[in-house]
Amino acid sequence: MAYQVKTTKNYGNRLLDSIKGVGAGFIILFVGTIMLCANEGNYVKNYKTIGDAQNALVKGTTDVSQADPSLEGKLIYAHDFADTQDVLTDNMFGVNEKAISLVRNVEYYQYEQHSKTEKKDKLGGSEETTITYTYEKKWVSSPINSSGFADPDYKNKNFVIEGEVKSLRQDAKNVTFGAYKLPPFIIASIRNSAPVEIRLNSNEWNNRVAKRMTELGIKTDSNAALAHVQGDTVYLGKSPTSPQIGDVRVTITKVVPADISIIAKVVGNSFEEFTSPRTGRTFSSVEMGTVSAETMFKHAVNLNKFITWLLRIIGIILIVAAFKLIFKILPTLFKVLPPLASIVGAGVGLVCTVGGLAWSFIVISLAWLFYRPLIGVPLLAVAIAGIWFLKKKAKEKAALAPASAGAASAPSATVLTADGWTCVCGKVNKGKFCADCGKPKPAGVPQYKCDKCGWEPQDKAHPPKFCPTCGDPFDDGDIVK
Repeated sequence: MAYQVKTTKNYGNRLLDSIKGVGAGFIILFVGTIMLCANEGNYVKNYKTIGDAQNALVKGTTDVSQADPSLEGKLIYAHDFADTQDVLTDNMFGVNEKAISLVRNVEYYQYEQHSKTEKKDKLGGSEETTITYTYEKKWVSSPINSSGFADPDYKNKNFVIEGEVKSLRQDAKNVTFGAYKLPPFIIASIRNSAPVEIRLNSNEWNNRVAKRMTELGIKTDSNAALAHVQGDTVYLGKSPTSPQIGDVRVTITKVVPADISIIAKVVGNSFEEFTSPRTGRTFSSVEMGTVSAETMFKHAVNLNKFITWLLRIIGIILIVAAFKLIFKILPTLFKVLPPLASIVGAGVGLVCTVGGLAWSFIVISLAWLFYRPLIGVPLLAVAIAGIWFLKKKAKEKAALAPASAGAASAPSATVLTADGWTCVCGKVNKGKFCADCGKPKPAGVPQYKCDKCGWEPQDKAHPPKFCPTCGDPFDDGDIVK
């Protein structure tokens, strides 16, 4: 069942929090800005490091079946079988395996607290906050401290029946790769897991778990099995099919010998990471199976791009959030009237989002100019040219708009007089085309002349209702063109 906590914050405290938020906003803005700048630099340095590694790589595939002194200090690509004769032991669960790595993964069945917050503005500027807490039983990688749970019914309910069991990873000391020995950073990158069959002393573990449960005040049947083995999994608890809070699940796997492909620098009978002379950063690569050097470098480039875009997005989110914190005081001032505050808040939110995006793009552009001038300068030039082009097109459209309207509604936008005709651009012309903008004289514009006395109005296209000389009304009979 959900548990709710309601609190109310008055208008003065809300204003105070908004003022404090301004300072926090500037700090977050600073962090986000530095993050975006550093991220671009990190991308460039990694890109250069990968490029230096490509240039330094010994061409072709190196045969590592025999040690070659001529390869000392050189960056090579090779694929071979990673093997070991080391036996790794997990004494706690009676496991002895010849493997590259032995991994013990421990999970705990615990209550996990979830919360949902709803805020409601009140007339007068106060705010009511409702936090709804819910609880879920699930397997987690580490015990959850329940002393801080909001619901008294779940507070201090979490425990583990065997707290000494922890996750553990062991790696072999001697892993061969042809005639060479693999270093720890390559061994840790090998992924070829297989389940491990566990042979457990059930009586010993039953007694151990029963003692712990007695200490916790949990009643158990003296004949009940409290340690269950299923293949590569040990379940500590009453029933694997009906887990209870405090139960522990242990899974053990091993990394077995396998074919791998590596890019690394030869040092003696082993390897180390390549160091870029330009950036000082290191590079190496390990992939399972036979993968070409070109593909491995491509994967490294793609990973660098992915991380860069991920951090860019995080940085932009931070900056937008910073802008909203800085300007949060504006909608807060109007909280005395919630409907008005909602309108102001929506406007401020939009402005902060646009402003945050603009700030982020400027920071990234400036970082490009610093770290990638050959790309940044042309991009900046293109951006400036694009802005100039858009402004020019906007002016042209503004100038064409009246002309288009005039063409659609015929000649009301063009003034015809005895001295000639006035173009939409303002030039008075007598010829068939405007001398300034080249627009043609509008065709089909009716011109008037009194058919009784011959009087001609100054604006032949717009005569008065009656002739001022003879009083004859102007109608279609007075049209001369």
